[in-house]
Amino acid sequence: MAKVTGLGGVFYVVKDPEATRAWYRETLGIDGPYGPQLAWSEEHGEAPYSLISHFPDDAYIRPGKGGFMINLRVDDVDGMMTQLRDKGVEVLDSADEGYGKFAWLLDPDGIKIELWEQCEPPAA
Repeated sequence: MAKVTGLGGVFYVVKDPEATRAWYRETLGIDGPYGPQLAWSEEHGEAPYSLISHFPDDAYIRPGKGGFMINLRVDDVDGMMTQLRDKGVEVLDSADEGYGKFAWLLDPDGIKIELWEQCEPPAA
């Protein structure tokens, strides 16, 4: 049976795709040949990846409609919040839910980004 194996990417419209890609590169440290690119693991041979792609209009996305948030996995939410604040980025809020630590910010186009550090579940 065919199945979904992961996130291929997030695609959305922004006013200035190049400026938004630069923000992701400079602020969050994610970049790639096709825009912000997140590598997974290399356990399947060629390393798969997920993209965050920005478009100047909605031709590629139509007839879809907005209303979303981007969740990015991180290895250290506290360290990432420090780095972001050092760059002048406002961290909207943060929370430790036990199963994971979270922080939220907005990209330059007002898209909400959730940073997620997965935590080990508590011992039973």
